[in-house]
Amino acid sequence: MTILTRFVTGAVAAFAISLPAAATEYRIAVGDGAGGTQEALGNAFIAALEEQSGGEMTGKLFLNGQLGDEQDTVTAAATGTLDFSILAINNITPFSPSVGTLTLPYVILSQEDAETLTQGEIGQEMIEQTIEDAGVRIIGWAYSGFRVLTNSKKPVSTVDDLQGLVIRVPKNEIMIETYKSWGVNPTPMAWGETFAALQQKVVDGQDNPYMTVYAMKFDEVQKYITNLHYIFSIEPLIVSEALFESLSEEEQQQVLAAGEAATKASSEFLKAEEAKIREELVSRGMEITDPADGEKEFIELATTAVWPKFYDQIGGKDVLDNVLNALGREPAK
Repeated sequence: MTILTRFVTGAVAAFAISLPAAATEYRIAVGDGAGGTQEALGNAFIAALEEQSGGEMTGKLFLNGQLGDEQDTVTAAATGTLDFSILAINNITPFSPSVGTLTLPYVILSQEDAETLTQGEIGQEMIEQTIEDAGVRIIGWAYSGFRVLTNSKKPVSTVDDLQGLVIRVPKNEIMIETYKSWGVNPTPMAWGETFAALQQKVVDGQDNPYMTVYAMKFDEVQKYITNLHYIFSIEPLIVSEALFESLSEEEQQQVLAAGEAATKASSEFLKAEEAKIREELVSRGMEITDPADGEKEFIELATTAVWPKFYDQIGGKDVLDNVLNALGREPAK
């Protein structure tokens, strides 16, 4: 039994329906390959959508960026040429900057933090802002874990160890500035180009959650993992707002309920599978290193240098302070 088939649990797993011939099938873009969080969220959403709609609505996943790079799918959904997309939250940030608050380094410190923010008042505010800014609606959240650093050259445990490495990052200003705070000038690159760039040694490393490292088979081109905790990766499921508004009120509620069910399933998937995937990557030859001194140097450099640079972009320091307050933490200095 594969990791993915173990994922769909409870009522969703037990539900099976023969779809009517007239069922509407929606296209769902997925940036990652098979076996990871994005595919798992997508399959849980499809199963729940079929259940909620009595088989009147279903979906089909297009893995590995078949329908375009993740940022491209936001544009496609906004213009109504794509139905749904599952993508890393940092790829929505260029379209809706306030969402970038969740990608500031060391804001989210645990899976519980991620769930508190996305499923609470903060998450609802970001959903509304994304509709306004980007023309897409977030209806579900996948939780993929912390973006660990991988590279093909050497073990990395300190900021000094990073020096000289060529690191791929998404085309995301916050992530670029975070690496710069550590003394590294990273290489921004589209997700669809990353595996080939690692394989051809154009770049030495990248960062992504264990789930994505596994799904994308990065163990074939990377040797070393560093357990960084600077960003907890959240993967929203978005729907074209034009499509959503074209649905009946009943259908809208069915879509939203399916997204909620998929979100809960994703939470359980990460809790159940991340440790197993980590062990699997080690068995394939990857070596894991923890940052020295509890990651203190990484944290101090990133929060001091990066947070203030983005106060204006995310809507002001108060926006970050509200997020920290929701997590029971002190305001930013």
